[in-house]
Amino acid sequence: MQINADGTPRERLLAAAADLFYQEGIRSVGIGRLLDRAGVAKASLYDAFGSKDALVAAYLRERHDAMREHFQRAIACHYTPRARVLAPFDVQAEFAADSTYRGCAFARATAESHADGVDTAASDYRKWIRETFVGLAAEAGATDPSTLAMQLHALWDGAAQSLQMDHDPTVVGAARDAAAALLDAVLPPVTPKAP
Repeated sequence: MQINADGTPRERLLAAAADLFYQEGIRSVGIGRLLDRAGVAKASLYDAFGSKDALVAAYLRERHDAMREHFQRAIACHYTPRARVLAPFDVQAEFAADSTYRGCAFARATAESHADGVDTAASDYRKWIRETFVGLAAEAGATDPSTLAMQLHALWDGAAQSLQMDHDPTVVGAARDAAAALLDAVLPPVTPKAP
């Protein structure tokens, strides 16, 4: 990732963190390496974030915001409630096609660190995904949107984990197909409108 030399030290540190933490892991990237990549002094890290843990939490919040934008764009491309429920799996397919994809940033971060900021960011992210699925399931007419959302989230998580470990992008299509079959089983049938 290219670091914008004109950006603020905070922006440059976040860009360096996004690249290095995601590609190489939080523990393996030392502060010196972050500072070199960002082109800033050590004081800038502590002025902007206070600690590496706070930088990690800020990096994860930015990942969450980016994922929210991906979801919103994908959902907005679809007009039927059923297609909107499946839209998050389309986002996952986009990630699967990216050669730099290394799995869920939140799962990777919590595997390495249980600092309060990391756990909070991961918990907030997962709650948001579940709530998104609940809202989409309710919009689609599910009689039990919470249960359907839990099932869809499990498919989403399973595909992400399998994709990370097996490096086989076809798993996302299989998860989407399973989600579609689940929707067929639990959603009320669509009745065509009279002309």
